[in-house]
Amino acid sequence: MPFDIVDFNVGTADPLAAERDLLSLAASGRCVAHLWQAPLSLVVPRSYQRFATLERARAEFEERGCPVFLRMSGGGLVPQGPGILNLSLAYPVRGTVGGLSEVIYRHLCAILVKALGTLGLQTHWQTVDGSFCDGRFNLAWGPPGDARKIAGTAQYWRRVEAVSQGSSSPLHVVLAHAVLLVSADPEEINQRANAFEDAIGSGKCYLPERVVTVQQALSGTSGVSVDRLNDQVVSALHACVAAATPPAADDD
Repeated sequence: MPFDIVDFNVGTADPLAAERDLLSLAASGRCVAHLWQAPLSLVVPRSYQRFATLERARAEFEERGCPVFLRMSGGGLVPQGPGILNLSLAYPVRGTVGGLSEVIYRHLCAILVKALGTLGLQTHWQTVDGSFCDGRFNLAWGPPGDARKIAGTAQYWRRVEAVSQGSSSPLHVVLAHAVLLVSADPEEINQRANAFEDAIGSGKCYLPERVVTVQQALSGTSGVSVDRLNDQVVSALHACVAAATPPAADDD
């Protein structure tokens, strides 16, 4: 079953509300995708609630015009705002997190690799030490020994039903999400991220030189405006998502 690309109004009160709508559509049996941009903000996983100063820091950043939202998936802090594009896929799967999580990450990364490849960028997945929300399935640009993060990925699972008759696995819906740096300023987004980590006393610090935007990676070859570049990236992702189907358990 191919993905249906759906559109939701991304509100400023809670731009992540669309994730719940996507999961509801997936629970009805649909495979859906959503391409979107959030207002200037930060997003942290609910695990950040372990920091005693979280709510005070959120209130301070809200006053500065940078709200901090809590998301369902795990990982770490992620900056959002102009020049950052999000891709969310939601679909039903029959299986377990342990059996399918890597398959789902590889499937999401493959879509990103194909889309960016149509723009002339060669990317791969790997960890990028010093980048925000670092993980094994970052999308990276550059040689493996000196690669920079261009996109981050995450996933969230929700059980729909237990093991049913005739099946050995429970039914879940999964939300697979990617955050792609298109034209954002690495200095600004990392400064914002570091300021919040400092405010909650996490001890984490991110390095702007460990990330790269699509605009930077294409520097000297594209010669297009930021708006035109964003349109090109959206079109490439739209085409690759529309041609994709959800992963099977035996995907490599």
